[in-house]
Amino acid sequence: MSAQSTTVPSTDTSLKGGFTQVILATLASTVGFWAWMAIAPLQKTYATQMGLDEGQISLMLATPVLVGALGRIVVGAMTDRFGGRKMFTFVLLLSIPAVLLVALAGSIKSFPLLLLAGFYLGVAGTIFAVGVPFSSAWFPPERRGFANGVFGMGMIGTAVSAFFTPRLAESIGYFPTHLLIAALLLLMAVLSWFFLRESPAWQANDAKLIPKVIGALKLPVTWEMSFLYGIVFGGFVAFSTFLPKYLTTIYPDEVDAVGAGTRTALFAVAAVIARPIGGVLADRFGPKVIALISLGGIVTLAYVVGQQPPEGIVTGATFIMMAAAMGLGMGAVFAWIGPSTPKDKVGAVSGVVAAAGGLGGYFPPLVMGATYNAETNSYQLGLWFLVLVGAFALVVAGMLKDVGRKK
Repeated sequence: MSAQSTTVPSTDTSLKGGFTQVILATLASTVGFWAWMAIAPLQKTYATQMGLDEGQISLMLATPVLVGALGRIVVGAMTDRFGGRKMFTFVLLLSIPAVLLVALAGSIKSFPLLLLAGFYLGVAGTIFAVGVPFSSAWFPPERRGFANGVFGMGMIGTAVSAFFTPRLAESIGYFPTHLLIAALLLLMAVLSWFFLRESPAWQANDAKLIPKVIGALKLPVTWEMSFLYGIVFGGFVAFSTFLPKYLTTIYPDEVDAVGAGTRTALFAVAAVIARPIGGVLADRFGPKVIALISLGGIVTLAYVVGQQPPEGIVTGATFIMMAAAMGLGMGAVFAWIGPSTPKDKVGAVSGVVAAAGGLGGYFPPLVMGATYNAETNSYQLGLWFLVLVGAFALVVAGMLKDVGRKK
């Protein structure tokens, strides 16, 4: 059975109001992503106050990503069974104690507690697995790419977090900032409960999780798309969490915490804008060619970043173009899944691929921390690793079957 909710044929009239529902779901996702990325913008503060080394910082940044990735499989299955309205409310409410625990850990300067809080904070990152089946059910098959593209823009929450979290911490204080995030989670949970409604086309799916996942894992397309999505979305998540650390380390005299947050916000915005564009272009020209353009851009731009050009226009433009390349790839991969997968397994494959994408964001921060050269103040080795993995993905994508463009 599909990991997405089972749908039945429905007329356009019965699906009236779907766009409003998807917009509300996107807002809920935005707040969830803000909470999920609450630690990264303040990493320098934690490092200074707790005396953290490179490995500890990398682990701190990567922990929420790991839980948010793996948890998507379970939360997606729960959404099939209980529906998006209940699950949006549940995930948002469950994320509140995690944010408050982060606030407590930072206030008492406890690194072990911060790691525990980061683990719990990963729950907020599972919200993506709620919105995909919820949004899809509100639109007919030929418009579900559009629906998922709109909902996918909820990852703008990473930009919101990068831009506002350090500024709020400076203006109203560290603890009040987290109280504000918790209050927004509560507000969106209330709005989700009272204003979200399930599509008339949605039906509860009680099929067990493990058989669904096993069925998806037997398909080659699951592994192929998981690998590609692990590069494009995983790269986005990794840079969204690690970019403030990277910029303040490589350019300590030119970039402060607030400036790094602004740069990271622009990075996220570029990816958010490019993602639906990637889906539209994949519909028109075929997902394979768009994926190849995306991966080629990532490889080229990662090489440029690895040269550590002087801080300025070149550096800023390189990261923004890299984000746009990743966004194009996100849209292309999900456009590739549908025509390459048996209809009754599209949802299950999508769920596994989404989890793989989040998981792809877990390892790069650890690699960057492990390969940092303090003598030269360089992450060049880690960036070369990204270049090599991206080049390999480019070869893999080139060997895959082209599903062509929609007529």
